[in-house]
Amino acid sequence: MIVLKTKNEITEIQKACRISALALKAGVDAVRPGVTTWEINRVIHDCITKNNAKPAFLGYGGFPAAACISINEEVIHGIPSKHRVVNEGDIVSIDVGAIYNGYYGDNAFTVGAGEISDELKQLLAVTEKSLYLGIEAAQTGNRLGDIGNAVQSYCESFGYGVVRDFVGHGCGKQLHESPEVPNYGTKGRGLRLTSGMTIAIEPMINLKGASVYVKDDKWTVVTDSGLPSAHFEHTIAITDNGPVILTKI
Repeated sequence: MIVLKTKNEITEIQKACRISALALKAGVDAVRPGVTTWEINRVIHDCITKNNAKPAFLGYGGFPAAACISINEEVIHGIPSKHRVVNEGDIVSIDVGAIYNGYYGDNAFTVGAGEISDELKQLLAVTEKSLYLGIEAAQTGNRLGDIGNAVQSYCESFGYGVVRDFVGHGCGKQLHESPEVPNYGTKGRGLRLTSGMTIAIEPMINLKGASVYVKDDKWTVVTDSGLPSAHFEHTIAITDNGPVILTKI
C-alpha cells in the first residue's frame, strides 16, 4: 500500500534525509587510495550518531554495517571490511540511510579514488545525470514509467546496461515502502504519481550488460560482465509544485 505523506510528515522525512546526506558526504570525502571500506563506514556511522540519528542499514536484514560500500564491479550492498582497501583508479559506490524520529532517509553516490579513467568518468557522469532526469520526470500526474524511461533511454544511448533486478522504492516511516521505482519503463505506463508520495530514485548502471548476481556472502551484488557499475540515489517528495529533493545538505 502506498502511503501519502502530509506536509508535516515530509518535513520530518526531510530531517532524516538531511542527516543521511551529511553522512554520505562525509563518506565520499573519506574515499582515497589506501583507505579501507571499514574506515569509510566508521566515518559514516559516526556522522549519523553525532546527529542524534541511527544508521538505517545497520542490522537491517542482518546487514553488519552503517553503509553499503561497493567497489568497481560491485553494484550495491557491498559489506565494509577492514581488509578491503580502495586502490587508485577504483570507483566506490556508497549507499547510506539514516533514521531520525521514526523517519528514514536514503541516498547514494559513486566517486572515483584518485585519478580514474575517462571511461569511468563518463559512466559516473551519465549515471548521475540520469538520476536528475528521473527526478525531473517525477511530476504529479506522470507515471512511474516516465521516471524509468527517462533513466533508461539516456543511459542506454551510451550503450550502458540498466540493472533490472534491483529498483528504487518508496521511503518514509519504513526504509522500503511501496511503490517499487524501476530504472526502466515505458512513458505513460505504470502507477500514476501523486502529490505526497516520497520515493527513492536510484539508477544502477553497468558499463556493459544489465545482468547481475549476488555473491556467496548473500549481500554483495556484482555485474555478470565483471565490469564496473555506478549507483546514484536521492529521496524525493512529489508535490504539486514539482519534485523536491529531500536528501540535500
